[in-house]
Amino acid sequence: MANAAGGGVSNDLRALETWAGALLAKLQPAQRRAINHQVAIDLRRSQAQRIKAQQGPDGAAYPPRKKRKELKRKKGRIKRQKAAMFAKIRTTKHMKVKATGDQIEVGFFGWVARVARVHQFGQQDLVTKKGPVYKYPERHLMGLSQPDRTLIRESLLRYMDKN
Repeated sequence: MANAAGGGVSNDLRALETWAGALLAKLQPAQRRAINHQVAIDLRRSQAQRIKAQQGPDGAAYPPRKKRKELKRKKGRIKRQKAAMFAKIRTTKHMKVKATGDQIEVGFFGWVARVARVHQFGQQDLVTKKGPVYKYPERHLMGLSQPDRTLIRESLLRYMDKN
């Protein structure tokens, strides 16, 4: 589910997949599934921390929210303009893990996937159910950074040592 862009990143990802595949091939299917599940949980935790920090996989900050006009005239109300984006969808309830013996998936499913896709690719969507259409800026929620690749390697080795 993670989005890797660029030729160097893709080659690095293939090398990681080849290296991990050789290690995991020595294990029984149930052990592979258990290790992949643990690695996926570690990756989900890393992605959630990055989303909480409001950064993309490349380390760049997310574009800020659009200023809301109606907040200027309302007095005495809590102004949520500075609230962090994606506070709920980064939780384990919405960011799901799917691991088999052959692959790991970390991502959003259901209606949350639609919201994440709109932000990931900078698409247009309705602001509210019957509200105006707005083109959201690209905010890369999911993706593999170099620290994520290192985390995957270290997690694999750590869980291989336990088994």
